[in-house]
Amino acid sequence: MTLTKKDRMQKADWQSSLRKFVASKQDEKKSPRDEGEEEMEEFTALYKKWKGLDDGYKNIPTLFSKLPSEKDPLLLKLREESRAVFLQRRSRELLDNDELQRLWFLLDKHHTPPLHGEEQMISYQDFQRVAAEAGPKCQPFFQATVFSKLVQTDPFGRVSIMQFFNYVMRKVWLHQTRIGLSLYDVAGQGYLKESDLENYILELIPTLPQLSGLERSFYSFYVCTAVRKFFFFLDPLRTGRIKIQDILACSFLDDLLELRDEELSKELQESNWFSAPSALRVYGQYLNLDKDRNGMLSKQELARYGTGTLTDVFLDRVFQECLTYEGEMDYKTYLDFVLAMENRREPQALRYLFRILDVQHRGYLNVFSLNFFFRAIQEQMRLHGQEPVSFQDVKDEIFDMIKPADPLRLTLQDLISRQGGKGDTVVSILIDLNDFWTYENREYLVPDLNDEDEALALWCCGDVGVVTDYYAASKLSTTESPCTCCLQCLEEAIITVNE
Repeated sequence: MTLTKKDRMQKADWQSSLRKFVASKQDEKKSPRDEGEEEMEEFTALYKKWKGLDDGYKNIPTLFSKLPSEKDPLLLKLREESRAVFLQRRSRELLDNDELQRLWFLLDKHHTPPLHGEEQMISYQDFQRVAAEAGPKCQPFFQATVFSKLVQTDPFGRVSIMQFFNYVMRKVWLHQTRIGLSLYDVAGQGYLKESDLENYILELIPTLPQLSGLERSFYSFYVCTAVRKFFFFLDPLRTGRIKIQDILACSFLDDLLELRDEELSKELQESNWFSAPSALRVYGQYLNLDKDRNGMLSKQELARYGTGTLTDVFLDRVFQECLTYEGEMDYKTYLDFVLAMENRREPQALRYLFRILDVQHRGYLNVFSLNFFFRAIQEQMRLHGQEPVSFQDVKDEIFDMIKPADPLRLTLQDLISRQGGKGDTVVSILIDLNDFWTYENREYLVPDLNDEDEALALWCCGDVGVVTDYYAASKLSTTESPCTCCLQCLEEAIITVNE
């Protein structure tokens, strides 16, 4: 190809311009800082051009970072790996068993005499000496604020070595548990969904000796039973997730991990919701109520719950407000119902029951709502040949008992906080004939109010006893499912007291 004269001139101009540019660059000796600034300016210009930004654009920090979706598997994997590395680093910062033993040795070595009773004590000066020898991992525990919190009644201003060591152990355990729970936090937002907590408890079962007798076929029911207590009390608004901080702050996790004790007494097991006997008891009651063996409970089957004296109106409202499947209740919904009925003094249980009592969905109970439920109590009294109690008397007693902020309506907050927590009593006398009779005849059932410990009475017309004590005068406390003819029991009890 032959170049024209014009092409040769343009090429010569281009070559000369390039030589001049290279020569000028060689003459200019820029520092690394200047070169970095020039590169940044060039990068910024190219970035703005690529993004279509004008020269007035300013880089404002992001206030919200959207979680990567399933369409971005690379970002999801990066987030997962980075969280795993972070949790591993935090785990390495915790004290291990050898370091805890060494800390105890140092505390014992530097304790400050004399003994306070039988406890070894340590002064702040010796506290600082231990801090200097304990190592960097222990430094967060050797703060002046920690020492001042543990100071109690010692005349020399010392703290108990055992209390301080227990404080360290508790903090280490909380951090370990927080890290362990965070491993199941798939979203990494500090919350656990129901499926996350189910996985955690399922993998925890083999480490709990008290659950070693459970058959594998029962694992799914046990996990459901355990998880429902966490969500019933820690997620009363039904958001579907629980803060990990709330799990650590409540006592439920302590109750669950208490099952590591191989010598746990029978009484403690029966009172622990997470124990094998308790879980089997609840599930056994569910199976006993399920007469048609379809795995679900109808209204007629649930009516046999407890003493069998829940009113039809209340049961209708339960099935209206709670999640059902073709008009029948599954095991998970039944667990919520049981937790509410067995813990009526708790705010979460009162919230559950208040939603059922609030027929008009107004956020409060008025005279209409109270009468709506109490009419069923009066009807049951007539069926048992008893003279119905006047609703006006019961209504006045309820308002006198609660003393609500508004004299014409009862709110959930009134039931929870007013007059030392009488909300459970109000709910009980509206939904259960047995509880109403117990409350109505409380003076007869507890003849000697001066001796609370001995004010126990046992009356029964069948094989199972109904125990009513002074501490639960507003409701029956049953050791097992009581006999269905509890009204006759109460009447016999009143006659016995009068005689």
